[in-house]
Amino acid sequence: MPVPSHSTSVFNETTLPAALRGEHRTKAGVWGVIQVIEGELGYSLVNGDDETILTPENPGLILPEQTHWVELIGPVRVQVHFYDERPDLSDHHMPTAVAA
Repeated sequence: MPVPSHSTSVFNETTLPAALRGEHRTKAGVWGVIQVIEGELGYSLVNGDDETILTPENPGLILPEQTHWVELIGPVRVQVHFYDERPDLSDHHMPTAVAA
């Protein structure tokens, strides 16, 4: 199982950097996983073919050199993890709350 080479701080709707909301890309050989801890986050690729809502149960995979951006939907807590090889998204699924 790959281990992240590094991770961002945990961002919320007020601390999410503007640079992440504009088009940007990972470097060659760098994979990313957008892990939503709470809330929802829009995730889009530059080709427009893949617009997704990321949730704690649905993390976003970023391929090396893939141009993408995120959009705030509402309150959110999110962190990005970076890898030197393709990560397993199942490692980033947050458990859903079980009603008592």
